[in-house]
This record gives sequence, structure tokens and C-alpha cells, in this order.
Amino acid sequence: MSKKNLTSRRVYAGMTAEEAATAHGEHRQILKVLTGLLMAMFVGNLSGTIVGNALPVIVGEIGGTQQQYTWIITSMILASTAVTPIAGKLADLFDKKKLLLASMVVFIAGSVLAGLSTSAGMLIAVRVLQGLGMGANMVLTQIIIATIIPPRQRGRYNGYMGAVIAVATVSGPLAGGLIVDTPWLGWRWCFWATVPFMLAAIAVVVKNLHVPGTGRPGARVDYLGAVLISLSATLLLVWVSFANHAFDWVSWQTAALLAAAAVSAVAFVLVERRVSEPVIPLGILTERTTMLAIVASLAVGTALFGANVFLGQYFQIGRGYSPTVAGWLGLPIMVGLLVSSTVAGRWVTASGRWKPYVVGGMGLLALGMALMGTADGDTNLGLIGLYLLVAGLGLGASMQNLVLAVQNTVSIGDVGAATSSVTFFRSLGGAIGIQVLGAIYTQRVTSLTRAGMAEQELDGTGLDTSTSSLDLSQVPPAMADIVTGAYGDGIGSVFVVAAAISAVGFIAVLFMKGTELRSTWDVPRRSHEVISEVAGETVTAGGTTPDDAAGTRAGEPATRGVAATRAGAPSAAGKVGIEPTAAVAAATADRVIADEGAGRKA
Repeated sequence: MSKKNLTSRRVYAGMTAEEAATAHGEHRQILKVLTGLLMAMFVGNLSGTIVGNALPVIVGEIGGTQQQYTWIITSMILASTAVTPIAGKLADLFDKKKLLLASMVVFIAGSVLAGLSTSAGMLIAVRVLQGLGMGANMVLTQIIIATIIPPRQRGRYNGYMGAVIAVATVSGPLAGGLIVDTPWLGWRWCFWATVPFMLAAIAVVVKNLHVPGTGRPGARVDYLGAVLISLSATLLLVWVSFANHAFDWVSWQTAALLAAAAVSAVAFVLVERRVSEPVIPLGILTERTTMLAIVASLAVGTALFGANVFLGQYFQIGRGYSPTVAGWLGLPIMVGLLVSSTVAGRWVTASGRWKPYVVGGMGLLALGMALMGTADGDTNLGLIGLYLLVAGLGLGASMQNLVLAVQNTVSIGDVGAATSSVTFFRSLGGAIGIQVLGAIYTQRVTSLTRAGMAEQELDGTGLDTSTSSLDLSQVPPAMADIVTGAYGDGIGSVFVVAAAISAVGFIAVLFMKGTELRSTWDVPRRSHEVISEVAGETVTAGGTTPDDAAGTRAGEPATRGVAATRAGAPSAAGKVGIEPTAAVAAATADRVIADEGAGRKA
């Protein structure tokens, strides 16, 4: 394509022909680097979605209960949540490429062991290992992309990330259903099928990925902080899961679990205030955009993980469809996510504004969840597809752009911690969502089953579907019909609660301060001398020369050798496939933070 034609594209709007040609060349180089990263992200997402639709069959074959059903998903998400802040901080301190490769190896080990599981308890345990690898993989991929691409241009690549997530989310349920419906494969291949893809991703990453910055010697990781916040979340989830089953809502067990969770949370805050390298810097959490984005991310996580995981039970147990057909019926929400994430990503890059898409996305998500709240066992499948499509459009427009909004407010030295903070709370929202919505679904199904048994003059006293087997082939046909009807009619209550949580997220994003995306990383005033040494250029404090200061936005360097104000002009600092601004900024961040650490010790 000619230089003149390039300037007609929206993404290159306002550039000269030469600048557009340079930006387009770098775009092609970045895509080569992204291949391995997006492949790893694809496998990570696939590992969750491929199991979700197959889970009713898996739990039925290995003799699991409804309570174990939720924990097979929750254990992986909780492990992923726990490792997210650790991986994010490690990414700010050490070699990101080596960390990413290590996470891939851990994921492969967890996947192989999950396929060898012989009981629900074993599967829950090994899913923890799989979750550790997946969580680190997902956040490190986002951090590396944030490191090599400036915020303004990242909206474009967020569209690709959203598309990859959508394809994995779309193909996962279909593949999972097909695998469990194929006699010569079986459910174990739902775990083993991801291994070849991750091996291919490792090969691509080793060959093509070069990340600026190799970390700082003598860096410390706040493992205690990570353990405390994970312990607090785990205690809450255990309480939600076992309350009203193993013990009453109002009981000494409830008081003990909630008190322990509160003590762990307070201890976490105290630790974070004292350590030199907090796993989640409290200063980041007090920033308005970040705090509100976290609230919205909790809602997104609840919808993405929580409500979605019960669609498989609804379609298979409540409506009687096979796993393969159930995968097709859940397709609209993934199609909506695919379309909106791709389109919104391009529009964000072209306009430099993220808030309209986040607000609109959260609004659509709340609407879609509310519409699904009207569903029961007899709702027209066409209407359910429409409701799920609306929710998917909202998820796609808001999910990645919430991360982008936070990344746009911090310096490159805090990108890892900021990204992992939002991802952490989104995953936490999913883990909490699965347990809370699962408890609500179980209560509703139990109530409807007891009512159905009473109509058939059967004794339903003491019935608790949370501890009952999900293998309906082992119960009398009349009883199976009652349970099937209960699972179909009870799904609405799940989405009503999900809609209320999404509405809270919508209100939160309304109060977020809309900012224009930066075309480069900020150059802090204290960093100008380091930048001069790293980039070989001399700039004034703040990153601009006196002559250019009037025409440059605050925080954006005007010296093109340090950072190009558009997509990035070539410089000696650049590497193949890496925007030169990020190469300088990453090296600068390592030097500056190391100097600050030495100053604190002194």
C-alpha cells in the first residue's frame, strides 16, 4: 500500500505519509512479536472455557457434587488470582520473558495432571497448579504488550487481544462439548488438548520475543502481602461455599471465617504500607481511575466467569441438550465479545478516548444480565441468544479498555503492578461470583426440587442439591424430571444477581475521569538524566526542550530520539518488533527505581 493510501486509514489519521509508513512498518513487526504472546493467551483462555461446557459430564463421571462442581472452576480461578499480583510485581523486577516461559511450563504440568485425575478432589487440587500457570501467563502477556507498545497505539492491539480471547471463549465450549461427546476421546482430552498449543507458543516466544529491561539486581518480592490477600479471599470463598450446608449462615464457623478474612485483609494493608516493594502499591489503588476500574472489574469478572459457568448446567441439565449443542447455544455471548472487542479497540486507538466505550459496554452488560434474569426452562432459545449477545457486546467493549484506562494513568515502572491489580480484582470477582451465584443457584434449585417433590407427594425433607450427585441417570425418572425442571427454572435468579452487580460496575465507570490516551510513556522529571544516558539524547527535565514545550502535551517528550509523539519513529534504541519509546522507558524505569531503592536503603 502506498504512503498516501496509508494516511487515509483512521489509525494513521493526522500523520504525514512518512510517519504513517514508519508506523505501519512497526505495526507489522509488532504483530510478529505478538504471535507467541497471543497464542499463549489463547491457550490460557481456552483452558477455562473448554472445561466449563464439559463440566457436567466430567463431574457426573467422576462422582462429584454441585459443591465440587463450582470448586473445580473456583480452585483454578483462585490460584490464578493469587499469583496475579506476584507475577505483576516480578515483571517489574525481573526478566519478563523468562517469567513468561516459566509460567507456560507450570501450566503444561497442571494440564497433564488434570487429565490424569481419578476423583473430583484430585481434579480440584491439580487445577490449582494449572491456575498458577494460567494466571501468571495471562498477566505477563498483558504486561509485556504494555511494555513494548505506548498507550495510544495499544488500543489497536487490545482489539487483537480481545479477538483472541473471544475466539478461545467461542471455540472452547464447542471443543469441550465435541470432546466429551466423542467416545474415543473422553473428557480427559479437555485438559490434554491445550498442551500442543502451549508448546508451540513457547517456541514462538523463544524465537521472536525481545523485551526491553531485564529487571533490577537485589530486587525484593512481597510474598507475605500476596499470601495475606490471597488468604483473605480464600476464607471468604470457603465461607460462601459451605455456609447453609456444612453450617448455618449465623454460626460460630461463620464468625470465625469472616473474622479471619478481616484480620488477613488488615494485615495485608499494614504490610503493604511498610515494605519497599509492595505487591499492590497502595498509592495506585488510591488513584481515582484505578479504584473505580477495580470496582467495575469485579463486576466484569462476575459476569465473565460467574454467570457464564452455569450456562452449561442450564442447557445440559435444565434443557436436556448435549454438551456439543450446549456449546452452540452459548455462542452468542462469545460472538458479541469478539465483535465489540475488535471494533472498540480500533475506535479507541483512532479517537484516543476510552471512556465512552467502557461506559457503553458496562451498560450493555448490565442490560444483558437483566434480560437473562427473565429466563426459565421454557424461554425461547432465540431470545436467550439475543440476551447473551447483548451481554457479550458489553463485555468486549469494557473488559480490556478498563485495563487500558489504568495503564494510561501510571508510569512504565508501575505498569506491572497496575495491570496486575486490575486483573487480580477481575479474577477475584470471577471466583467470588462463581461461589455466590453457585450458592444462589443451589438454593433455588433445592427449593424448586422440594416443591416439585411435594406436588408428587414425595418426601423432600433434608434434600440439599449442593451435596447430591449430578449423575441423574442414577435416580428414578420421575425424580430426574423434577430436578431437570428445577435447573431450568432456577437459572433466572443467577442472572438477576449478576445484573445487580453489573449495575454497580456501570455506576462506577460513570464516575471515572475520562482521559486522552498518551501517544508515549511519560518521562518523569527525575528521569531526564538517565534518559540522556540510555538514549544518547539530551532533554530538559520533563522530557521537552524549551522550544518545543509549548507545543507538546505535558509529560510527552518532544525529542524524537527519545520518544516519537505518534506511533514511534525509528531510533538507535529500537529493537525489531519493539517500539523505541518503550525500550528507552523500560531501561529508564529500571535505572530510576534502582536509584530510588538505593536511596531508601541509605
